[in-house]
Amino acid sequence: MPSVVTDATFSVEVLQEKDKYVLVDFWAEWCGPCRMLAPVLENVAKAYESRVKVMKLDTDANPVTSQEYKIMSIPCCVLFKDGQEVAKLIGFKPEAQFKAELEKLLV
Repeated sequence: MPSVVTDATFSVEVLQEKDKYVLVDFWAEWCGPCRMLAPVLENVAKAYESRVKVMKLDTDANPVTSQEYKIMSIPCCVLFKDGQEVAKLIGFKPEAQFKAELEKLLV
């Protein structure tokens, strides 16, 4: 199950994580594709539990982080490794496609 991250906890939860990749789902309650992506991310969180920490950040409630990472459209998942942005996965994708794209990024 993805954990919630906020502007206040982003640095500790995401940027200071050294053991795993961190996948942050930038989303909003009103966003239909974001709601469609939620079960995909729950399955990704389970499947990649040992390698990837999955987090959710509500863009409406946390505008500072959303602006800092130039989130222009949602859903947008940003993959971090050792505090650095590795890639952005933008828009809804079916689970198999999402996992295939993620797999290419996990080196």
